[in-house]
Amino acid sequence: MVSYVLRRILQSALILLGVSLFTFVLLYLIPADPARQIAGRSATAQTVENIREQLGLNLPFYQQYGRYLFGLVQGDFGRSYLQKTEVSELIAARLPATLLLMAGAIVCELVIGLSMGLIAALKRNSATDNTLMVLSFAGVSSPQFVIGILLLYVFAVQLGWFPIGGYGTFRHMVLPSLTLGLLGAGWYARMMRSSMLDVLRQDYIRTARAKGLQRFQVLFGHAVPNALLPIIAMIGIDIGLFMSGIVVVESVFGWPGIGQLAWQAIQRVDIPIIMGVTLVSACAIVLGNFLADMIAPLIDPRIKLR
Repeated sequence: MVSYVLRRILQSALILLGVSLFTFVLLYLIPADPARQIAGRSATAQTVENIREQLGLNLPFYQQYGRYLFGLVQGDFGRSYLQKTEVSELIAARLPATLLLMAGAIVCELVIGLSMGLIAALKRNSATDNTLMVLSFAGVSSPQFVIGILLLYVFAVQLGWFPIGGYGTFRHMVLPSLTLGLLGAGWYARMMRSSMLDVLRQDYIRTARAKGLQRFQVLFGHAVPNALLPIIAMIGIDIGLFMSGIVVVESVFGWPGIGQLAWQAIQRVDIPIIMGVTLVSACAIVLGNFLADMIAPLIDPRIKLR
């Protein structure tokens, strides 16, 4: 157990190192000039060069990356070029809103997706099954910004049930959580249906029925717990999908999380913020997958950590 955890920690550190290097290379190669962005269009060439020297942007790539890693090891994500504030402070201020939205989205996708998958499996090859699978495919295929705008138009503009944007109350959270959750719900519905159909064909299910157990006991005492095992791994992967989708959803709904912070930084070529948000997102993905691997043996003792 201890060796497994240590090995996973080492693997996670190497993954994060690779993410930081890949992101830094991409940002280094983009044609935009952060120094020009900071100085403004009317600034002289000498002013731009002075800013570039102050920020270390005139150094070779390996020196820039080495300086960034040295600060990162000390917990320093750098300082925003434009906001003149520590990146760690900016992320810390925005992260609670993002985590709250992510939690709401996970609840939405699990409730909707697992319910659809369970009903579809129990009504296999029926009109209900076909309808639910078509809806799940539509949810998976639809761009998140389209779903977000549609939900805003129907439930905020036309019906007035929810606010158009903002943050602070449960009503502000419903539409963005639902927008993120609908995409995942489609995947969960298809996975749950497939997993349930496989479990229902197992010998222990037939044995449970032969013992005279009621259908409810067979389903929720034996079938559903075993069908949920593949779902646990998907939750860890979903954190990464949320981190990519949150940038769009937070911008559409005016949600003050790290997704909106990243979008503003990309528009301004604020490299320290882009790097900081990318690494925090990568940490969330790695942590989510690690927790999924650790929780699975608690649900099914037959699963061993190796």
